[in-house]
Amino acid sequence: MKPSATLINVGRGGLVDEEALIAALQSKRIAMAGLDVYRNEPLPAASPLRTLPNVVLLPHTGGGSYRSWEIDIPASLRNIQQFFTGEKAEGIIN
Repeated sequence: MKPSATLINVGRGGLVDEEALIAALQSKRIAMAGLDVYRNEPLPAASPLRTLPNVVLLPHTGGGSYRSWEIDIPASLRNIQQFFTGEKAEGIIN
């Protein structure tokens, strides 16, 4: 991937080598990552993904339930928009 790329994974957590992704993000070999799924769910508290400024984490809201489509996904999208416009988003860890 080129340095300006954003990796997005909403499929399966095991599709992405998280250690390699962390290294690529830390060294700026890729620009960003947006993740809705993780190898281990919930994402462990000690995961470096939680502390990287170029990562957006979602709480596995990409499922097919009515709740996710009507409540969780819109709320997650509002939070992402608020974060990037400088507003306070809910549930920010760091």
